[in-house]
Amino acid sequence: MEKIEIRGKRGLKGSITPAAAKNSVLPILAATLLCEGPCTIRRPPRLADVDTSLALLAAVGAGAAWQGLDIITRPAPVVGRVPPALAGAMRSSVFYLAPLLHRAGAVYLPLPGGCRLGPRPVDIHIDGLLAMGARAEVGRDAITLRRAGRLRGADFTLRLPSVGATETLLMAAAVAEGTTVLRGAACEPEVEDLAGFLQACGAQITGAGTPVVVVQGRAALTGCTYTPLPDRIAACTYAAAVAAAGGRVKITGCRPAHFATFAGFLQRIGCGVERGRTSLTVARDPTRPLRGGQQLFAAAYPGFATDAAPLAAALLLGAVGESTLYDGLFQNRFACARGFAAMGAKVQDEGRLLKIAGGAVLRGAAVTAPDLRGGAALMVAALGAEGVTEIADAGHIRRGYAHLAADFRALGADCRQSCV
Repeated sequence: MEKIEIRGKRGLKGSITPAAAKNSVLPILAATLLCEGPCTIRRPPRLADVDTSLALLAAVGAGAAWQGLDIITRPAPVVGRVPPALAGAMRSSVFYLAPLLHRAGAVYLPLPGGCRLGPRPVDIHIDGLLAMGARAEVGRDAITLRRAGRLRGADFTLRLPSVGATETLLMAAAVAEGTTVLRGAACEPEVEDLAGFLQACGAQITGAGTPVVVVQGRAALTGCTYTPLPDRIAACTYAAAVAAAGGRVKITGCRPAHFATFAGFLQRIGCGVERGRTSLTVARDPTRPLRGGQQLFAAAYPGFATDAAPLAAALLLGAVGESTLYDGLFQNRFACARGFAAMGAKVQDEGRLLKIAGGAVLRGAAVTAPDLRGGAALMVAALGAEGVTEIADAGHIRRGYAHLAADFRALGADCRQSCV
């Protein structure tokens, strides 16, 4: 088990650059299965979920391996069966439905795992693929899809703007026969990034990043060399760390427009924020308390990102005034509240709703990372706490950040990671 130890109240300074976005890299790796030529994915992060994706590609027969800082994939005959252990290791295994259905004619996928955020149904993925001609058998523990001939283009409306379902249907539509129109599509930058990869491989897509996406299917896609966009949630995490600990840090090589809602939140609670085209500088005087009294609602892009909600909560624990956060996407987003309480915060976790009394003097404690973003939020809270915080089960954090403890340490934090 991995453990992170943080001694708080150390101001941060310097500059840091986020890695490529995990939420772009994972669907792009799955989409390489659609390609008849090799693909080079430039400088993806070395995350646990990326390792799982490479293992999954190898398990179905595809060639994929690190070559220096890049990942190279090569076309090969594949089987349409995902091993249960790999499907259960990450939610993103659902991205293999459409590519394996296209390549193998049928796909068997045990229900995917990932962070314990509550029910995350795959019905929109399935309904969209059925509309394109697939046949499905959905059991308690697995999904089987089959097709007779190529998938066919369809006019399909998503019942809610699911990022994963939009990406699944983009992949399917790129190689389907005819035209597909996706209505009510997710608008997240990572959706647009996947579309960019598919276009670089020869797909014809218009409207990605808007609620209506039109795809002209192609019989085959080539390979390409592609650089995924910077990780906006990592950028938010670095920004939150400065807001918690105090100091001044420049986040470079990022796209502030993609996390403008979080930058605006930081300004409202009392941080200095300087925006550039590809950089964001965050500053905070730790002698001045942050301003609470915030009501935040996590929602689909361009709303407040659900992955950033626990980070915002960590900053509001000691802020002056009561705050509330509501997550309309995941009903167990604030499982980190137990750790916040152990550090001295007054919080009330009601599933999708988190109530924060504010004004807490945080003190180091022994806590446990409940999931990826909740673990990162506990690290942020620890940076602003008195004394030493020990975060157990920190392996969750490595699913989304390759070296978060080392990143914080490079900025001046007293932060160590070890195995116990």
